[in-house]
Amino acid sequence: MIRIIKAGQRHFSDFGWLKTFWLFSFAEYNDPANINFGSLRVFNDDIVGPGTGFPSHRHHEMEIVTIVLSGEITHEDSMGNKTVIKAGDVQRISAGKGITHSERNLGESPVHFYQIWILPDRLGLKPSYDQKSFAPSDWGNRLLPVASGRRIDGAVSFHSDSAIYRCALDEGREIEHIGDESRMSFIYVTEGELRVNGETLAKGDQARVKGESRLAFKAGKLAEFILIDVPPREGWG
Repeated sequence: MIRIIKAGQRHFSDFGWLKTFWLFSFAEYNDPANINFGSLRVFNDDIVGPGTGFPSHRHHEMEIVTIVLSGEITHEDSMGNKTVIKAGDVQRISAGKGITHSERNLGESPVHFYQIWILPDRLGLKPSYDQKSFAPSDWGNRLLPVASGRRIDGAVSFHSDSAIYRCALDEGREIEHIGDESRMSFIYVTEGELRVNGETLAKGDQARVKGESRLAFKAGKLAEFILIDVPPREGWG
């Protein structure tokens, strides 16, 4: 079963310094029917203006993955990390028992990034951090695992039996993902036009997939997208 959610159905908030689409309930956006998708709890599509950002705030018991599409953002946390996350970079914070961190755009251009929260397999973990850089050629015409809890070489690690893939397909190119029909797949289109098992998605569209062991992707126009493979979460959607 594939459920398509069109770009216009996303929740949009404009705070001036932050323009964001929240794909799941978040902050003041509360939809009891849209809390999560399996272990995937948050997917925010954020643009933060220069000289602004998120002041220090607290997280706990969550795997937080940030994928920067353009620009750069400076991260600082209570673990002592101070890093710059640039376009192509993927960062993971395991909040575990609790951390505080800030995210600020100290550059001269807006920064565009996805922030993804995944529920961990175990609670009470010691907070930890990981970050890696990737080039567009790495995800050209292939599903590149950029973050995973399955010990995939080269991917950012996290504490969940899940995986996040990035892909850019040239016009007319096809690729497939073979999985397990007991799992759940989430797809979000960054650019272009993408067909998934015959269903057409455009920029900003998402697909939530259950009960499918094979996903066939085909680009109409050049298509860039994120694929997230997660387990069902007992007691969650």
